[in-house]
Parts: sequence; structure tokens; C-alpha cells
Amino acid sequence: MDFSEVIGQKHLHSHLIKTVENGRVPHAQLFVGNSGSGLLPMAIAYAQHLLCQAHEPGSIDRQHCKQKVAKLAHPDLHFVYPVNTNDVVKKNPVSSLFSEEWRAFVLSNPYASLFDWFQTLGIENKQGNINVREAEEISKRLSLKAYEGGYKVMIIWMAEKMNTECANKILKLVEEPPEKTVLLLLTEQEEQILATIRSRCQRLHFPLLPEEQIAKALQTKHAVSENVAKKISRQSHGDFNKALHLFQQDGDDKVFEKWFVQWVRTAFKAKGNKGSIHSLISWSETIAGEGRETQKKFLTFCLELFRQAMLQNYKADSLIFFEAQEPGFSIQKFAPFIHQNNIYAITHALEDAIYHVERNGNAKIIFTDLSIRLTRLIHAPEQV
Repeated sequence: MDFSEVIGQKHLHSHLIKTVENGRVPHAQLFVGNSGSGLLPMAIAYAQHLLCQAHEPGSIDRQHCKQKVAKLAHPDLHFVYPVNTNDVVKKNPVSSLFSEEWRAFVLSNPYASLFDWFQTLGIENKQGNINVREAEEISKRLSLKAYEGGYKVMIIWMAEKMNTECANKILKLVEEPPEKTVLLLLTEQEEQILATIRSRCQRLHFPLLPEEQIAKALQTKHAVSENVAKKISRQSHGDFNKALHLFQQDGDDKVFEKWFVQWVRTAFKAKGNKGSIHSLISWSETIAGEGRETQKKFLTFCLELFRQAMLQNYKADSLIFFEAQEPGFSIQKFAPFIHQNNIYAITHALEDAIYHVERNGNAKIIFTDLSIRLTRLIHAPEQV
């Protein structure tokens, strides 16, 4: 994978090229943004440029080097990513035990999400992390000399998943890196990375992708018609991975919409209705039975749908992409209940729930509390 295959982000591409040309390559860099914005493909393209620059342009050696990076098989390119035990790896999970799955996953879609990766490993009902054993392996790999005599590049994908023990060991590498070693930490949640690591990294922020670039990529890479590509790009919210899921008609959103509709309908009825409260508790128990990654993904879906309802309420038609699939549900009829007087509190409640799910809170309590809060908020009058 080289820079020509990365969608957009030309200013970041230019900056990274200049760091190499000027001989000022930071040893620790933090790529911050949504995975669907291209953090991983940009990191791999940058790694290819670093690893293959020693060979003459157009030479057979350079071509071989590029091919090895393209296959994620270059001996000086290393990856770390969140993992957990599954049906195959029963204990002490580390990235190297899942290298074949990782190569297939990235080569299939380098814009894929953390949830997609957990589904690949069959651990979507768990929470993957990067543990202290991983940090020990990183230290061992980077202590060795480069096989090809140049740079060694370590890409840590979803670096916010490092636990405290791992992060403290990584900090030592960031502070005293081996010679000609580049650490690329990729993260969607910068604030969850140890502050002392953040302060020692050069940060690059990846903006969401423009609609026209997503539409063009869908047309050129996946042979999507122009009209369909434009429609999908509007719905993808700057996330190429989401665009691919929309194109492939991913089934998650249908299930999530069903849960959402059941939830808000019950919340409407619950005010002053004890029987509906029991229904909300029953709904909460159902969602609590899902895996934590599914719960977080559903809550994120709810955040977006509430925002779409508010946009519908205020007639921002150009920003609305939601199309209801659940029978009897209409965002036009739902929209008047979501307005400036409750959208911030609803958003805060959902983000608060995501926070507690991530920290292994009791899911039944989290969703029951969220449901009771929604019952009150959804009936709040709009103030003119």
C-alpha cells in the first residue's frame, strides 16, 4: 500500500513525505482520528516510504520492498492491536498469535473499525485490549537490528486500548527509542492515552473525509454508480468504512433501528404508566445481554439517530440521510420531540452510558438508568 491508495488527506501525506526528505522523522507519532478517515492506510503508506527509501527509485529491490509492505510481510514492519482469548487462543493473547487474521483483515479493508476486528476474531462479546505481555514483545522486537539495515516501524493500532501496565512500558520506548525506530500510535480516543506518552509524540489529526472523496473512492475502488455513491457518501458522515457497510447493506443498523424504535416507543408510554416501566426494564435486560462492543455500537447509533431527528425538526434537509426501515416508524413524526431543550441532555446521557460500558459497569443498571432518563427527557417541552 502506498500513498496513492490512501483516500484524501493530501496535506498529511505531504507533511509525512517532507519529514523523510528533510531527515527529521519523529521517533514517536500519534495519528488521531476516526479509523474510517484513513489512519491505518496512511500509517502503512508512510511505513512503506520509510522502509523502501534506501533503494533506488524504480529498482527491483525497491519493488520487492514495496511488495513486502503491501502484503504486510516486511520483516521491519511490526503491528500491535487489541486482542483477547477466543476459540483458538485460550490464554495469554498477544498480537503475534493473530498475525494471519490481521493480515487478511487489513488487506480486505484497511479502513475497518475496532468492532469489525473483534467480529473477525469472534470476540465481539468481550473487550479486547493491549496488555503488558504485548509491551514486553514490542521491546524484544524493537531491540533487534533492522533486517534490511534501515528503519524499523512499529504501528500500534487503537493505542487507547493499552492498559496502564502496558502504557508505562511503552513510555520507556517513547522516551528512549532504539536507533532508527519509528513508533506510530493510532487512536480514535486520544484522551485515553497516557498523558506522558501524548506529550512526547508528534500529533497528526485526521479530519473526516469529504463527501466527494468518499463518492469518488466508491466509484473507482468498488464500481458503485455515481448516483448511489453520492447518496452513500452523504450518509457515511465522513467515514469510508461506514460507506462500505452501507454499500454492502450491513445488517447491524436494521437490528439497532428495531431496538431503538422499541425503546423510544416504550419511553413515550412510560410517563405515569407503571406497566411501561416494567417494559423498559425488560428492554434494558435484553440489551444488557449483548456484548459490550455491540452495546457501544448501538449507543453510537442512537446518538446519530437523535441528531438526525433534531436536524429534521429544524428543517436541515441537506444534512438528513436517515431512511427508516422499521414498519410504522417515521423520523418526521418523531422529530418534533427532539429539540434544543433536550438534545444536549440526551446526548450527555448516551455518552455517559458509553463511558460506563467501556469501564465494565453493570450493563443492566446502565441501560435501566438511561431508559428512565430518556422517559423524562423525551417529554421535555420545547422552549421558543
